[in-house]
Amino acid sequence: MKTAIKYIKQEIENIKETGTYKEERIITTPQSSRIDTQDEKQVLNMCANNYLGLSNNPDLIAAAKEGLDKWGFGLSSVRFICGTQEAHKTLERAVSDFLGMEDTILYSSCFDANGGLFETLLGEDDAVISDELNHASIIDGVRLSKAKRLRYKNNDMADLRAKLNEAGNAKIKLIATDGVFSMDGYIANLSGICDLAEEYDALVMVDDSHAVGFMGEKGRGSHEYCGVMGRVDIITGTLGKALGGASGGYTSGKKEIIQLLRQRSRPYLFSNTLAPSIVAAAIKTLDMLNGSTVYRDKVHENAHYFREQIAKIGLDVQPGTHPIVPVMLYDAKKATEFARRMLEKGVYVIAFSYPVVPQGKARIRIQVSAGHSKEDLDFAVTCFKQVKEEMEL
Repeated sequence: MKTAIKYIKQEIENIKETGTYKEERIITTPQSSRIDTQDEKQVLNMCANNYLGLSNNPDLIAAAKEGLDKWGFGLSSVRFICGTQEAHKTLERAVSDFLGMEDTILYSSCFDANGGLFETLLGEDDAVISDELNHASIIDGVRLSKAKRLRYKNNDMADLRAKLNEAGNAKIKLIATDGVFSMDGYIANLSGICDLAEEYDALVMVDDSHAVGFMGEKGRGSHEYCGVMGRVDIITGTLGKALGGASGGYTSGKKEIIQLLRQRSRPYLFSNTLAPSIVAAAIKTLDMLNGSTVYRDKVHENAHYFREQIAKIGLDVQPGTHPIVPVMLYDAKKATEFARRMLEKGVYVIAFSYPVVPQGKARIRIQVSAGHSKEDLDFAVTCFKQVKEEMEL
């Protein structure tokens, strides 16, 4: 065995010893509120990003099939060579209109969208000021740029002001934040951020992966929820959560920003075009959301009810209104054992521990969906109560 493999093997053993080793449970059905796994049948799924319950929606499946029939399986190319179809431009216009932005560029994922953003826009004379709880894709994207990097305390506007002052005479200042912080369900103070950005002549970038489709009166996202539509310069997001649950990402923003990304963004220039079937289904999703808020209304109704019920059984739950409901267990091994027992009772949840969350902040992150019934939510609360009592928490 090569020396490097020995070191890697030891690291894996260390991860297992600390209780943070992540197993991938295999599901044997389409994604839905009820799923089968290799070990358990018809378990209640409380950990998918399927906020609007659309992952197995028959209308989206039909649209995807139509996309296959009309546009084929794939483009075998990047966009600027021979990989752009009319459907891609239709989706970009639809995303722009839905978000209230000037233009949109598609990526294979939001991770790629974030990975291709900062390096393209920022140079050595610029500064990026990033929230400390930002998603890993923002962190990695920022690392690729040569800009001065500053980090402010989560949602702390006084600290953000201090970091903007520290940025000094940077040619371009860019504030980067998640719209919703995915491990906690906290919503960014976009009103305060936009106020400071205007005061300091800074751009505002929001990753809205956990908001677009259901946050705000019409589900436009956290910028609608916070009343700052028209004041955010860049929005990145995913098609792989609320908007159908497949894959694909995008960056929406000022037309000049999108134009430069098409010229210089490496994940866009060097990655294959988004598959036509995904594009067609995403267009259908946006059509549905433009026509009705029924899914958006349902997920918030469910989230409010579940938060009320879970609080009554005495678990330590992070406060908020978002469908992300973190149950704090703090210890990684306890969280892993809690999740295992929940699955035995018929509820699929996942333990989150380091490095996904900070050391000592292990949790069960519940994600409520419009696809859940009231009976589903009551069943989940009952199981949480039983496991809490069994583990004497």
